[in-house]
Amino acid sequence: MNNLVLAYLGDAVYELYVREHLIKNGLCKVKDLQQTSVKWVSANAQARILDELLEKNFLKEEEIDVMKRGRNAHSHQNRKTDIITYKKATGFETLVGYLYFNDKARLEELMKEVLL
Repeated sequence: MNNLVLAYLGDAVYELYVREHLIKNGLCKVKDLQQTSVKWVSANAQARILDELLEKNFLKEEEIDVMKRGRNAHSHQNRKTDIITYKKATGFETLVGYLYFNDKARLEELMKEVLL
Protein backbone atom coordinates (compact mmCIF):
# COMPACT_ATOMS: atom_id res chain seq x y z
CA MET A 1 0.00 0.00 0.00
CA ASN A 2 1.16 3.53 -0.74
CA ASN A 3 3.01 5.02 2.23
CA LEU A 4 1.15 8.31 2.08
CA VAL A 5 -2.16 6.42 2.15
CA LEU A 6 -0.94 4.63 5.27
CA ALA A 7 0.02 8.01 6.75
CA TYR A 8 -3.43 9.38 5.93
CA LEU A 9 -5.06 6.45 7.69
CA GLY A 10 -2.55 6.57 10.55
CA ASP A 11 -3.36 10.20 11.21
CA ALA A 12 -7.04 9.35 11.68
CA VAL A 13 -6.35 6.26 13.78
CA TYR A 14 -3.93 8.13 16.04
CA GLU A 15 -6.35 11.00 16.53
CA LEU A 16 -9.09 8.54 17.52
CA TYR A 17 -6.79 6.95 20.12
CA VAL A 18 -5.91 10.39 21.49
CA ARG A 19 -9.54 11.46 21.73
CA GLU A 20 -10.51 8.22 23.45
CA HIS A 21 -7.59 8.60 25.89
CA LEU A 22 -8.58 12.15 26.79
CA ILE A 23 -12.24 11.24 27.34
CA LYS A 24 -11.32 8.23 29.48
CA ASN A 25 -9.14 10.55 31.56
CA GLY A 26 -12.01 12.89 32.37
CA LEU A 27 -12.03 15.62 29.76
CA CYS A 28 -15.70 16.20 28.99
CA LYS A 29 -15.97 19.65 27.45
CA VAL A 30 -15.60 19.70 23.68
CA LYS A 31 -13.52 22.89 23.75
CA ASP A 32 -11.08 21.31 26.22
CA LEU A 33 -10.96 18.10 24.21
CA GLN A 34 -10.16 19.98 21.02
CA GLN A 35 -7.48 22.18 22.56
CA THR A 36 -5.78 19.25 24.28
CA SER A 37 -6.01 16.82 21.38
CA VAL A 38 -4.36 19.34 19.04
CA LYS A 39 -1.31 19.27 21.33
CA TRP A 40 -1.03 15.50 20.82
CA VAL A 41 -1.74 15.26 17.10
CA SER A 42 0.35 18.14 15.80
CA ALA A 43 3.37 17.45 13.59
CA ASN A 44 5.63 18.75 16.35
CA ALA A 45 4.14 16.36 18.91
CA GLN A 46 4.26 13.39 16.54
CA ALA A 47 7.90 14.10 15.64
CA ARG A 48 8.80 14.31 19.34
CA ILE A 49 6.98 11.04 20.03
CA LEU A 50 8.84 9.32 17.21
CA ASP A 51 12.18 10.58 18.53
CA GLU A 52 11.31 9.24 22.00
CA LEU A 53 10.29 5.84 20.62
CA LEU A 54 13.56 5.59 18.72
CA GLU A 55 15.60 6.72 21.71
CA LYS A 56 13.96 4.03 23.88
CA ASN A 57 14.55 1.39 21.18
CA PHE A 58 10.83 0.64 21.36
CA LEU A 59 10.35 0.01 17.64
CA LYS A 60 11.14 -3.26 15.91
CA GLU A 61 13.34 -3.29 12.78
CA GLU A 62 10.35 -3.86 10.50
CA GLU A 63 8.54 -0.90 12.12
CA ILE A 64 11.59 1.31 11.67
CA ASP A 65 11.68 0.36 7.98
CA VAL A 66 8.00 1.24 7.59
CA MET A 67 8.51 4.54 9.41
CA LYS A 68 11.49 5.41 7.20
CA ARG A 69 9.52 4.68 4.03
CA GLY A 70 6.80 7.00 5.25
CA ARG A 71 9.26 9.63 6.37
CA ASN A 72 10.98 9.58 2.98
CA ALA A 73 7.81 9.54 0.88
CA HIS A 74 7.39 12.52 -1.39
CA SER A 75 4.62 14.67 0.02
CA HIS A 76 3.57 18.28 0.10
CA GLN A 77 5.03 19.99 3.10
CA ASN A 78 2.76 21.43 5.73
CA ARG A 79 3.65 25.12 5.85
CA LYS A 80 3.12 25.27 9.62
CA THR A 81 6.31 23.35 10.40
CA ASP A 82 9.79 22.68 9.08
CA ILE A 83 10.43 19.84 6.63
CA ILE A 84 12.29 17.59 9.12
CA THR A 85 9.49 17.75 11.67
CA TYR A 86 6.88 17.19 8.96
CA LYS A 87 8.71 14.13 7.61
CA LYS A 88 9.10 12.61 11.08
CA ALA A 89 5.39 13.12 11.74
CA THR A 90 4.55 11.50 8.40
CA GLY A 91 6.79 8.57 9.32
CA PHE A 92 4.97 8.17 12.64
CA GLU A 93 1.56 8.33 10.94
CA THR A 94 2.69 5.78 8.34
CA LEU A 95 3.72 3.40 11.11
CA VAL A 96 0.36 3.78 12.86
CA GLY A 97 -1.51 3.13 9.60
CA TYR A 98 0.66 0.10 8.87
CA LEU A 99 0.08 -1.39 12.32
CA TYR A 100 -3.65 -0.74 12.06
CA PHE A 101 -3.80 -2.97 8.97
CA ASN A 102 -1.21 -5.55 9.97
CA ASP A 103 -0.88 -5.91 13.73
CA LYS A 104 -3.55 -4.39 15.94
CA ALA A 105 -2.04 -5.97 19.06
CA ARG A 106 1.24 -4.17 18.37
CA LEU A 107 -0.70 -0.98 17.62
CA GLU A 108 -2.23 -1.25 21.10
CA GLU A 109 1.26 -1.64 22.62
CA LEU A 110 2.46 1.41 20.71
CA MET A 111 -0.50 3.53 21.79
CA LYS A 112 -0.06 2.51 25.44
CA GLU A 113 3.58 3.58 25.22
CA VAL A 114 2.74 6.87 23.50
CA LEU A 115 -0.25 7.83 25.64
CA LEU A 116 1.31 7.15 29.07
